[in-house]
Amino acid sequence: MAEAIDIRELNLRIEQQSAFVTNLTSGMDRVIVGQKHLVDTLLIGLLSDGHILLEGVPGLAKTLAIKTLAQLIDADYNRIQFTPDLLPADVIGTMIYSQKEEKFQVKKGPVFANFVLADEINRAPAKVQSALLESMQEKQVTIGSETFGLPELFLVMATQNPIEQEGTYPLPEAQVDRFMLKVVISYPTIDEEKKIIRENIAGSLPKVMPVTTAAEILQARSVVREVYIDEKIEQYIADIVFATRYPDRYGLKELKDMIAFGGSPRASISLAKASRAYAFIKRRGYVVPEDVRAIAHDVLRHRIGLTYEAEASSVTSEEIISRIINKVEVP
Repeated sequence: MAEAIDIRELNLRIEQQSAFVTNLTSGMDRVIVGQKHLVDTLLIGLLSDGHILLEGVPGLAKTLAIKTLAQLIDADYNRIQFTPDLLPADVIGTMIYSQKEEKFQVKKGPVFANFVLADEINRAPAKVQSALLESMQEKQVTIGSETFGLPELFLVMATQNPIEQEGTYPLPEAQVDRFMLKVVISYPTIDEEKKIIRENIAGSLPKVMPVTTAAEILQARSVVREVYIDEKIEQYIADIVFATRYPDRYGLKELKDMIAFGGSPRASISLAKASRAYAFIKRRGYVVPEDVRAIAHDVLRHRIGLTYEAEASSVTSEEIISRIINKVEVP
């Protein structure tokens, strides 16, 4: 009974704390036509302190989405266009000699912001990507012999174009794993397309004003951490991730030769955190299996390595995840 009261209290707190979610989504909807899933995943990343990798063809409002989110939160936003000639100093900053002071001074790079858009991240060489890695994982940047902390609210949203692969550098597995979610964006529907045409030929896009603050987001994160996850849900999350490593244990022998490697413990952590954030967005103080299923593809699609056999048979990580979700017993 005590637990039921706690959940009721938590639901009430979430109802109060999550009011800004409605303001954020309606603000995003004013600028972004359709792309409901993109908006939801941006909020999940924001509330569970995770970075997001977006994959989609050019022109699907990837850049516009994070720019709008930063405007709605009244936060610092920087965009870095990744190119093959980019240097680590262009991202994190460098030491500059001041003749006036007669000493070296630190000039901070664009990574010092609340929201960082790493546009076409796979166009930059490994050295630049590894410079971004420390800031994503440790929330700090080392320039010369000094280490600088990044803002507490720090979100990297990276985009990559799946079509043009010339002059691109595949992201190292270690870096891909540090993105909490990999979201694949598809084309809008025909009605959405007509609305996009109408809005763009009419003139400027709607302007948005800040509806919340960084402090309010950080406060909401502490409430998200209290969202209740039952032991059965924990077991369900662990089973899904284990099925990506040992499919034969879950009656999926046919997948054994398709998977080179499965999700790491970071996959389990991300799946639990993202499920909590999803429950919070849905104004609930507890996680249900549907929350896990709703977010499983985004958390796992970049964490499953495919064998040559899978590629030859045109089997994708999407199909593998779908088969695992359909097979693993729901609590």
